[in-house]
Amino acid sequence: MIKRKPVAKSSKVKVAFALDKDDPRLPAAVLGDFNQWDFDADPLKPRSNDTWSAVVMLEKGKTYHFRYRSLGGQWFNDDQADGFEVDKHGNPNCVLRT
Repeated sequence: MIKRKPVAKSSKVKVAFALDKDDPRLPAAVLGDFNQWDFDADPLKPRSNDTWSAVVMLEKGKTYHFRYRSLGGQWFNDDQADGFEVDKHGNPNCVLRT
């Protein structure tokens, strides 16, 4: 699940990437061009609303590519992404437009 919230008087958008707490791929992190595909940058953390999530601040009006990666190394996509594009390595990345 992806939630976007514009930040008042700013060129930023607060984006929350979330997975249901029962997702068997957890623990996981969200990796993308916004964090240089760094597994340690944005790990999903357990929340009180029965999800695991990570929140990032992104620029409005831009397109980003991302995927999730489990602690065990499994890459997976978000069905709620704005689209999907294959990268130069043949991987189907999620597209997020802010």
